[in-house]
Amino acid sequence: MIGELLPQTVVTVEAYGHEGADAPLYPEEAALMTRAVAKRRREFAVVRSCARRAMEKLGVPPQPILPGERGAPCWPAGLVGSMTHCDDYGAAALVRATDLASLGIDAEVHGPLPEGVLSAVALPTEAERLRRLAAQRPDVHWDRLLFSAKESVYKAWFPLTGKWLGFEDADIELSAGGPAERPRGTFRATLLVPGPQVGDRRLGHFDGHWTADRGLIATAVAVPHD
Repeated sequence: MIGELLPQTVVTVEAYGHEGADAPLYPEEAALMTRAVAKRRREFAVVRSCARRAMEKLGVPPQPILPGERGAPCWPAGLVGSMTHCDDYGAAALVRATDLASLGIDAEVHGPLPEGVLSAVALPTEAERLRRLAAQRPDVHWDRLLFSAKESVYKAWFPLTGKWLGFEDADIELSAGGPAERPRGTFRATLLVPGPQVGDRRLGHFDGHWTADRGLIATAVAVPHD
């Protein structure tokens, strides 16, 4: 599902249900999970199983994936990537650093956000656009999609900057397409703070894609070098 949202140079591996939950962890990874609840340990193992399978597809020996600053995964030298998990789903996307500057993926259950969350996530301009989109395509939970898009934007932003990006720091405009049984579309996140420097340019926005299927919403952002 997420693979169709990213360039062909990106390797994606997905897991449904508890696939990969019993995959062995490296000792340094297992040490991080000694006090974690069962659900957290399962999610941790699933996405790392996905990531190591993606490494193998890229010809990179599987190795530990430890969280770094703000929990961002520390990838082997020469790779950039992103991971996501939600109820009974996990995925990892990896690409060689020579092919993309950064990427971010996110998956969420395709349902409405809990009460009160949208007001904390959406700018007034975004909330107004969501109301118009909901009238046009009531088959999509636009509030959840906006949240997921902001998560993907942050995951692509952080490796380039090492800085926090708040929900209020990017204005996201979503577009809709596809049939009711498999909606999909694109989005643009206009940065409201100075963007990262990539090569000779300073980014003013991130572009992404989204899809909904199997009760999930998935979003992805790929940042090219030029």
